[in-house]
Amino acid sequence: MHELEAAGVRRGEHRRRRAGSDTAAPRVLDTVAVIPARNEEAGVLASLNSLARQTRRPDLVLVVVNNSTDRTEDYALQFAEDPTTPFTVVLNLASNPHKKAGALNYAIDWLRNESQGRLAETARHVLVMDADTELHPKFIERASTILEQDPEIGGVSASCLGQTGLWRSWWQRYLLGMQILEYGRATTMRYRRNIHTMAGAGSFYRSEALQSVIDWRGEVFWEDHRNLVEDYETTLTLKECGWKVTANQLCVAHTDLMPTLRELIQQRQRWIRGTMDALRDRGWTKHTWPSIVSINLGLLSLVYLAGWGTIQAAAIARHGISQWPFLWLLFASWFLVIYPVLCVRALGWKAMVIEALVVPEMLYTLIRAYWFVSSIWKSYVTRVSAWK
Repeated sequence: MHELEAAGVRRGEHRRRRAGSDTAAPRVLDTVAVIPARNEEAGVLASLNSLARQTRRPDLVLVVVNNSTDRTEDYALQFAEDPTTPFTVVLNLASNPHKKAGALNYAIDWLRNESQGRLAETARHVLVMDADTELHPKFIERASTILEQDPEIGGVSASCLGQTGLWRSWWQRYLLGMQILEYGRATTMRYRRNIHTMAGAGSFYRSEALQSVIDWRGEVFWEDHRNLVEDYETTLTLKECGWKVTANQLCVAHTDLMPTLRELIQQRQRWIRGTMDALRDRGWTKHTWPSIVSINLGLLSLVYLAGWGTIQAAAIARHGISQWPFLWLLFASWFLVIYPVLCVRALGWKAMVIEALVVPEMLYTLIRAYWFVSSIWKSYVTRVSAWK
């Protein structure tokens, strides 16, 4: 008999249990996977199936159906009732004003209450993943190995890659393709130690690290409607508690992409504006200064390029491009072709060809510049609306 069933937590009877149950969960689980899902009927089953395909399966999967109005819960229960899948509990959180952070804390509190103990005494690891994400079959195995090798690492972030099969128009094909390149480039360039943020799409935490955050402020994820980036805010908190965080290129998570320009800009504005809000709240510290410097350098680069580009365009219009042919060749070959191509080489030759064409990436850079500047502006002049 499954150890969870032996402890009295049966798949069918208690799959809808809430926090405060008198059922005792076994000690100690190796890995508990937590999936918050808000109106994710299109992808939640694929995400759950990626957990079932793991070479090192989670001992328990907690799905938090978060303020959903579609069939997300039905699909999650379908997975839970399959005896061949990992043991799964589906929690329905119908009224949650605290967005994703509230759903994650709800699952962690449920886990702690079921065991009547501390999180670190209930499970060794907690995997947090989005309901529109699919993990590589060896994700848990590889992330566990990384934590075992260094006791100072509190979390391993996924290397996120885009997944898509929706090509409804040439514009959507372009937009999704550029996002795929963007994710691939970011994966290649991410630091292996003290990374900027743990990916919300997939992150593997040491329970002791999360417990230290609970001991400090009473909850892992900060519950406030102003918290737009619970993954980044929690990453900062882990660092402040003395933990290291890292990313690994072999811990791959495939996540959905934004199919329209409006959705893409809204997503990136939420990410950047949320990051700015978190940085402004904390100020200059040893954990925030790299991000603060990076953002300011980005702004200075945009100002410089806009001014320099205007001057050069005027000079070309007046004298032609033959004035400094060697310098132009150097600039174009390295910054516009060679370097971008090298950054996406892991994605294959098609990605390298697209980057070598220059024009597609230049257009996408203009879009990125818009959401970057507008996000910073909104951080200073607008308030974050509550989630109703």
